[in-house]
Amino acid sequence: MMRALMAFPFSGLTTAVLTITLGWLLLPVAAKAEIKVDIDFPGGSGEVVELDQAKPYLKLNPTDHPGKGWRCWWYVRLSGLEAGKTLTLDVGEAPWATPDRASYSTDGGRTWQHSEPGIRTGKRIRYQLTPESGEMRVAWGPPFVLADATALVEKAAAASPGIETFSLCRTREDHDTPALRSLPTNGVPDAPLVWLNARQHAWESGASWVAKGFAEWLTSDDPAATRLRQTAEVVLVPIMDIDNVYRGAGGKNQTPQDHNRDWTSKPHWHAVEAAQREIRAAAEKNRMAIYVDLHNPSASDRFPYFYVPPQEILSAPARENLSAFLELAKEEMTGPLRFTGKTIVSGQKYDPKAWNAISKNWIAGLGTPAVAVTLETAWNTPSSHTEGYEAVGRQLGRAIIRYLER
Repeated sequence: MMRALMAFPFSGLTTAVLTITLGWLLLPVAAKAEIKVDIDFPGGSGEVVELDQAKPYLKLNPTDHPGKGWRCWWYVRLSGLEAGKTLTLDVGEAPWATPDRASYSTDGGRTWQHSEPGIRTGKRIRYQLTPESGEMRVAWGPPFVLADATALVEKAAAASPGIETFSLCRTREDHDTPALRSLPTNGVPDAPLVWLNARQHAWESGASWVAKGFAEWLTSDDPAATRLRQTAEVVLVPIMDIDNVYRGAGGKNQTPQDHNRDWTSKPHWHAVEAAQREIRAAAEKNRMAIYVDLHNPSASDRFPYFYVPPQEILSAPARENLSAFLELAKEEMTGPLRFTGKTIVSGQKYDPKAWNAISKNWIAGLGTPAVAVTLETAWNTPSSHTEGYEAVGRQLGRAIIRYLER
């Protein structure tokens, strides 16, 4: 064929056209990108059970970390997705690992939003996710890791001259534990101490977002926040169990015990020991005013509530102060995640073996009139997202200053 063409006039041109055409036909066809699942980053967790590239369909379980607490936290980075093509994400097991809505980010984890409600089948749930681009992150809840804690306290310190950053401790795995301290600007000696910490259970990421809301309110120009900065020392620790947050483990009921069963005379965890040291010193000077331990509760809880110490270990002034604080919290925490007034006593019936090693009970046992509570912010509602959690933090701050000023 080539020889016949070359015998005619313009055969050189014909040969060139044919050569170009054949070359075009031989160009390699770009391979279709394959979906990849990555957990190699702080907080990452997820074991792939099944991945069907064609559907696409991903079946996932939280990574198993023996001895490091409940297997409930998952957080994956997906790449190779086709924009506009819906991915089915299948996660288990209920109840702890299967929120009604997954949290996802399309901007590299800077912002997070809820998926549509998933469909439950047995102990598993399926979410339908339609990516806008080839990459997205998906998690049990909005992640908040060591870098976020560091950024939060540094931003707070930059926003207010009375606030400083510090590391509560070096963890057993040699991480810093970022914290902030707001020193009273009015110069009053022996100012009351307000102490908040979050994430004694690593998987409860919403608690850190409540802490973030509180920190941003504290440094705001809200007159109530200004008065709190002027009159009290405030300490905030956004993450207590840094090591498990870093590895992407649950932390709850870990070996030898989780952080919130470690408040004893010989604590295992460095963060607990450091917190005890500061709180005990404040109590000895009659400065301890309020302690709030920030958590997330069970999947079935739809409203925030407080765990409180048993009445019998509280002095009469402490009982009165607790009642006053709870009333003010109810007035301030009006939604979207509303405190209805519900409280649960976490005494011997609640945990026969370790009730007195719970942080707020240890603080109550110091014998001061301080308010010591655990705030459980619901994580499995349409409002359990970053904005909802942050609103709880702001409202908690207003309740605290009203309590101190009453």
